[in-house]
Amino acid sequence: MTTDHDGVRELLGAWAFGALRPEDERTVPLHLAECESCAAEAERLRETVRLLDGSRGTAMSNGSGASGGVLTVALRARPSVPRVAAHAAPYAAAVSGLQALVKELDGRWGTPVVHDWDAHATVAHLLAADEPLAVRLGLDTRVPVSPVPEGTRWEDAWNVRSADVIAHELARTPEETVAAWAAQAGALLATAEARDPERAAHATTLMGIRLPVADHFLVRAFEAWIHTDDIGRAVGLAVPPPPEEHLWQLVRLAVRILDLALGPTAPPVLFAISGGEEWVLGSEDEPVRAELVLEPVDFCLLVGGRYAPDTVPRGATGDDAAVQNVLERAASLAWL
Repeated sequence: MTTDHDGVRELLGAWAFGALRPEDERTVPLHLAECESCAAEAERLRETVRLLDGSRGTAMSNGSGASGGVLTVALRARPSVPRVAAHAAPYAAAVSGLQALVKELDGRWGTPVVHDWDAHATVAHLLAADEPLAVRLGLDTRVPVSPVPEGTRWEDAWNVRSADVIAHELARTPEETVAAWAAQAGALLATAEARDPERAAHATTLMGIRLPVADHFLVRAFEAWIHTDDIGRAVGLAVPPPPEEHLWQLVRLAVRILDLALGPTAPPVLFAISGGEEWVLGSEDEPVRAELVLEPVDFCLLVGGRYAPDTVPRGATGDDAAVQNVLERAASLAWL
């Protein structure tokens, strides 16, 4: 049974989602009655959960492999989040989706998922991945700080931090890891920057890229959805793509980053997303050399490292080398 302040603080996400273990169902409310700071954070998290997923669990099954269709229905029914700004809504929906999925993982937490991670380690990785934005917005870390020498390249520092967080969480139960991740996600969605576009307009550098805070929320949504899909595929549960409005927010951000990565001297390519918009990527001083068309989900999976440049379904005409350059540069953006 959890009685200490730090222990209860890590369970606030589970409390907000109504997912406490039986041994904590009495202790946590007693602590909240005595601790003003925990009570305030708990109320912020509970409000966020009400906005995220007021109907979660009503369509969930008992966790059998046949529940994929039911899970898909439940995830597709994710509610809108009217009091979270538009830039944070995709992250809120992705959090809700993963929260629905982990309810189906009893007995399957050791399933290999991606890289060398099982389902437990994948959620722990997300705890680490959300941390830079959380810390930048004034939230506390939930895992002891990693000793990284000053001047370490951000990629190396990030790899150390992700490995340290995963190791820390694998010494705990999956339920404790989910609670820590959910609490951090809820706290992020309760920040002023998640609700106020003006507060989220200032730029900051995280994970090696300088973007407005609003766009960093979209990056968090992108990764949360990608890893939810990873887990779903691993355990045989269908995870739908983000709602169309959110998907297009992710697509537009990925296109902007891809254009920056290509630079002004790349052979120009007319790039289109099926059913939506088109852009000319690369040099402005030359005629377009090729046209490339991708489906929105396929493009996101390519940028997320889940498709190789040679295997992603595409429509293409013109200069094959120019098309290949765009595809390879898109795939190179993946660090998830």
